[in-house]
Amino acid sequence: MKHKLPIRIIILILLLVLVWLTQLLPAMGTFYANSIYPVVSWCLSGFSNLFPFAIGDLFIFLSITGIIVYPIYGRIKKQPWKKILLRDTEYLAWVYVWFYLAWGLNYSQPNFYQRAEVPYTAYTPENFNKFVDDYITRLNDSYIPIKSINNDLLRDEAVRIYTRISDSLGVHRPVHLAPRVKTMMFTPFISMVGVTGSMGPFFCEFTLNGDLLPPQYPATYTHELAHLLGITSEAEANFYAYQVCTRSTVPEIRFSGYFSILGHVLANARALMTEEEYEQLFNRIRPEVMDLARNNQEYWMAKYSPLVGSIQDWIYDLYLKGNKIESGRKNYSEVIGLLISYNIYKDAHERRKNGSLRTLPGHTR
Repeated sequence: MKHKLPIRIIILILLLVLVWLTQLLPAMGTFYANSIYPVVSWCLSGFSNLFPFAIGDLFIFLSITGIIVYPIYGRIKKQPWKKILLRDTEYLAWVYVWFYLAWGLNYSQPNFYQRAEVPYTAYTPENFNKFVDDYITRLNDSYIPIKSINNDLLRDEAVRIYTRISDSLGVHRPVHLAPRVKTMMFTPFISMVGVTGSMGPFFCEFTLNGDLLPPQYPATYTHELAHLLGITSEAEANFYAYQVCTRSTVPEIRFSGYFSILGHVLANARALMTEEEYEQLFNRIRPEVMDLARNNQEYWMAKYSPLVGSIQDWIYDLYLKGNKIESGRKNYSEVIGLLISYNIYKDAHERRKNGSLRTLPGHTR
């Protein structure tokens, strides 16, 4: 008699085909992001919110442990290698399907420019210098010493502002009014690789490094919340975190937003400006802000392991490139391009709006 495939294997194959089709067909990726993911997110994050710890971190740890330990157990029980490898492979396939159906298929959605209908604007010395000039002014003006963060206030502000910008900036509204942020289960190790937060795709929960400093906390919180709202691009998550924090009326949250992109601004400036221009820009930044940036860098470098960190960077770079983020880890700094394009679009929109008002009765052109 011919062996029949178990029902679970047939279901697994069908789900794999569904994942691959969604990745290949843009219309399916858009449908998943707009119609399926909000429901999945509501269910999984609602379940995750019942637990005070990061169940996604625990799931990943137990999965890795099981994959390593099971072959040893199988050989002790005299199981053939073929059976052991097939079971490990099947388990990994189920994890792969779960990852993409629970969150990962958001990589197949349209990008920010398409969702928000904002035209892409290429860098020019003029628009970059205009952006940087305005940014440094706002950064300096927003500076405030931050000793602590009111987490409840931050949560309420993040939910309020994400809800307000969702329609115009192409991001989902929070599905829960009180999203529950978790602390990373393995914070000391996570600090060694230089990661400040993460999105737990298996249970739609977002986690933050327990070593985070107060000035970094609001921007990192809103960055990871953007991932929970279906944003996969690191540049876009930085963009939304900046938009949410800098629109807040809470001074600590607002400064964190401006401060969060300082490193990206300086990196872009060094690549695009002459030494003299860069030095002039650098000298415009408030000494208190630069002292804070240096102290933060020293704080994290004391915890960082170059060996472990470089391995994690390499793996994450491959992961991003394998999920349609062609620039890999460089994607983080592309937030500056998003901000420049959005600012130019916003300015043009305001000019058109004011021009229309001047043509109304009672106004002269």
